[in-house]
Amino acid sequence: MLTKDFADHFALEWIAAWNAHDLERILSHYTEDFEMSSPYIVQLLGEPSGKLKGKDAIGRYWRRALERAPTLRFELVSTLVGVDSLVLYYQGARGMAAEVFFFDAAGKVSKAGAHYP
Repeated sequence: MLTKDFADHFALEWIAAWNAHDLERILSHYTEDFEMSSPYIVQLLGEPSGKLKGKDAIGRYWRRALERAPTLRFELVSTLVGVDSLVLYYQGARGMAAEVFFFDAAGKVSKAGAHYP
């Protein structure tokens, strides 16, 4: 089970990595074969499933997103803790956002899903 301390540390580090626009730091939170789903995957990449798998594919997607939003900044609002997952609720570039993160036994994200209004 995830602890509140783990969740808080993850949240602060994840937000800081994105605010620094440091793609390697961002990707360090994830397993090599993690899965990501987001409506923006459909919009930016034209991938109808809205899903990508693996650091290479997702890294290319996030690199493109960071290039398109050079002033991107996230502000953490809340962290919600589950058994093997957590939710970050934050102010993003286009308004409020929530992301769900599922973790493996080593504390790395194996699956994530982004949600927007």
